Amino acid sequence: MIKKNTVLWFIALSMAILLTDSNLYAKEVNVYSSRKDHLIRPLFEAYEKETGVRIRYITGSEAMLFQKIKSEGKNTPADMLITVDAGNLWNAAKKGLLQPVQSQILNRNIPDHLRDDNNQWFGLSIRARTIVYRNDRVKPSELSTYENLGNPKWKGKLCLRTSKKVYNQSLVAMFIAQYGEEKTESLIKSWVSNLSISPLSSDNEVIEEIGAGNCEIGIINSYYYGRFMRKYEAHAFPLALFWPNQGENQSGVHVNISGAGITKYSKNKKEAIKLLEWLSSTKAQNLFADSNMEYPVNADVKPHEFVQKWGNFRQNVINVAKAGELQKSAVMLMDRVGYR
Repeated sequence: MIKKNTVLWFIALSMAILLTDSNLYAKEVNVYSSRKDHLIRPLFEAYEKETGVRIRYITGSEAMLFQKIKSEGKNTPADMLITVDAGNLWNAAKKGLLQPVQSQILNRNIPDHLRDDNNQWFGLSIRARTIVYRNDRVKPSELSTYENLGNPKWKGKLCLRTSKKVYNQSLVAMFIAQYGEEKTESLIKSWVSNLSISPLSSDNEVIEEIGAGNCEIGIINSYYYGRFMRKYEAHAFPLALFWPNQGENQSGVHVNISGAGITKYSKNKKEAIKLLEWLSSTKAQNLFADSNMEYPVNADVKPHEFVQKWGNFRQNVINVAKAGELQKSAVMLMDRVGYR
């Protein structure tokens, strides 16, 4: 009788342990992120403190994370993928790494043009790719549009980042969506003819070359300007941002996103969706955008005070998914006109 009771007790204890482990498993979310640790850790710590849900995460390049999720297949521990650039998010969905999410909260907090039509990925911060200029040599009144950078008056005065980087591939892809290939090819060709030096490896280098006087204007993601000026503002560095294409019949500033989606084989889908919704909330948006001096996607949230100093702009509202859909065409176009 004692042995029988012992067996029953052991079975009951084992079941309790299994149930407990299951509950613990349901209260964690595993994230694969191409965003750097210092940009996402404060968010996850805040969420853990607020909800008690544990966030486990790894960071790495988009290519590495995509391959990891693909090779792991149904056994992947990843519940959420966070990455930058709509082109990358579009490719993740195209590769079958993500799944659709139905959420009224996400639909309410994130504008249509900053999320996937099939709800497989959602923008969480906005990054404006805009004009930067040396304000002791160039007057704002001389600037107007992206197209204007191809004007012969800027011959030998333009610096650009290499076409090999996804940010410029997405920019050109969005131009194709807006203007068609023929007009976009003419536009990019005019930029190439105005280059002061060979295309540079980073937006930081574009800023540095303008500062060194090797060019007077360029195109960068606005947060690179924010990082630089926050560091050197005390030295009155002669650099300023300009928001192009703001005229009545013009398209607005090109924007891209950092964003996230729920992986196809997520084991903690409900908890992952809750995290994604929280990241789009007014409570979390400043944490998400401020960490890299980007703009919140949620219109109810103001940018960081430092970012607000740059002024308001109207953004292009073509769906950023076009950055992925037309990426291949953009790369071939840039190659044709000699933009390296």
